[in-house]
This record gives sequence, C-alpha cells and structure tokens, in this order.
Amino acid sequence: MIYLQNVEKFYETRAGRIYVLRQINMEVKEGEFVTIMGPSGAGKTTLLNILAMYDGEFGGEYYLYDHPVHKLSTKERNQLNKQTVGFVFQQFHLLDDLTVAENLDIPLSYRNVKRSERQSIVADILDRFQIVGKKDLYPNQLSGGQQQLVGVARALVASPKLILADEPTGSLHTTQGQMIMDTLKELNEGGTTIIQVTHNETWAAYSNRIINLLDGWIVDEP
Repeated sequence: MIYLQNVEKFYETRAGRIYVLRQINMEVKEGEFVTIMGPSGAGKTTLLNILAMYDGEFGGEYYLYDHPVHKLSTKERNQLNKQTVGFVFQQFHLLDDLTVAENLDIPLSYRNVKRSERQSIVADILDRFQIVGKKDLYPNQLSGGQQQLVGVARALVASPKLILADEPTGSLHTTQGQMIMDTLKELNEGGTTIIQVTHNETWAAYSNRIINLLDGWIVDEP
C-alpha cells in the first residue's frame, strides 16, 4: 500500500543543507497499524506530511496504491489525498468560520457524497464522539480537547482507507484519549490502515509495529 525508497527531506540554509529526513525506506501493508516514535525534531511530523501528500518537496520515491506520488503534480497529489487520506492534525486546523457540523461535512463533500447522505453521516459521527451538543458551535467556542475530538471526527467521517494521526490524543484527558485509541483500533480491525505519531507508549501499544526515528533516520527497525 505504502512504499518509500530513499526518501529524504532537506532545507537549504546559509550554513548549508540541513536534513530533516535521511534515506527513509519503509513499507506499510494495507490493514497495518503503525506507530512512529522518536524525540522532538526527529522528523516524525515531516514524514507524516509527506505520507499525506501535503509536502511534495522531497527526494526519493513514494508509492501509494501504486501511484508514484513523487511524480505527481500538486493537483494530482491533492486529489489523491482527498480520496484516500484522513488526517488528524496536532494543531486541529479546523476552519474558524464554519460550525462543527460544517467542518465535519467538508471531507464528505470532497468525495461527492449526496447532501442528504452527508447529513446522516455527520449526525452519526457527532453521536459517536459525544459532541452532538457542539454541532452548531464554532471552533473558537470550544476547548482545546473539544477541538481535538472534532479534528479526529473529521479525519474519520468519510471512512478513509488511510488514517494519518499526528499526536491524536495530545489535547485530551486520559478517558477521551482511550476512547480515540479504541476507535482507531476498531477501525483498524475493520481494515483501515493507520499510521500515528505519538510519544505515549500506552497509545503506541495499540499498534502492531513501531518505527523509531532519530535525527531523521529510521533506527531499530527490523
């Protein structure tokens, strides 16, 4: 499903080339639940952004469902992202001028789901995440934890084949965090491929494989 060969990411500075990722070789099979771990600055979020096709400026080869992502135009990458990926952002990235329900509707509109069906799906996910009472509120009316729940719900609402989650429980208390992880595990058991970044070893244990990054390199990967 996912195949990376010698993927690298660097920035040019006055002091020279600064590498964020070095010679990343990895394969993720459909239906896997993978955790990426490592200290701050290891390149975890950068790698996740490349996998999500938000960042097309990298070296090496990246194949997603046999699509050569490294050769795709920005427009083609965006289209593949919308049809395939659900992304949980560490900083939420909710649209401030839309209500909770409207934020949840966006991924469905990208997939050309009929409006009547979208309303039903949004209602179901609001109920699943226990945020029905927040549906008409705007993001700035929500707490950080509530925004995080909405962000996770938005990533899952269109039943994507691939979920990429950057610290999906970062702003949640333990009970909410466990609910999110149980939901991700349930989706994974139903066939959804999940790649998460986390510092939490308890949440990492939900996955069936851990990839460790250090200074942009994969280490201790069997």
